[in-house]
Amino acid sequence: MKALDIAQVAQVAQLAKIAPSALRFYEKKGLIQPTGRHGLRRRYGPEVLSQLALIALGQTAGFTLDDIAEMFDARGRVTLDPERLLSRAQEIDETIRQLKKVSKGLKHVAGCTAPNHMQCPQFLKILGRVKAKASGNTR
Repeated sequence: MKALDIAQVAQVAQLAKIAPSALRFYEKKGLIQPTGRHGLRRRYGPEVLSQLALIALGQTAGFTLDDIAEMFDARGRVTLDPERLLSRAQEIDETIRQLKKVSKGLKHVAGCTAPNHMQCPQFLKILGRVKAKASGNTR
């Protein structure tokens, strides 16, 4: 595949819901590299499309741009650390567990028949857990 100019990359970025200004920012951060210029337009190799996809995926997974930058070698090739990915996956799993608890609690409170939420034993239990966590006392 031949080199892509910035307009073509911007079209792909738009499809991926990446702002054109993000392309310049990614370039400044060293996440993508132009292969040259054609007049005033920067040109990129075809691998930039995969790099943009990896950046988007990394951000969705909660990695910072600095974390993502470390996933590329000096030539822009992907170098993933399996341990780091597994660690992040475990963090995501824990977040999902916590969000499921929150969802269950919200559903209970929304349908609670107690005359006042402060009289609902389940709601008070939820509040107690939140207070304990905030004060550093985990039960």
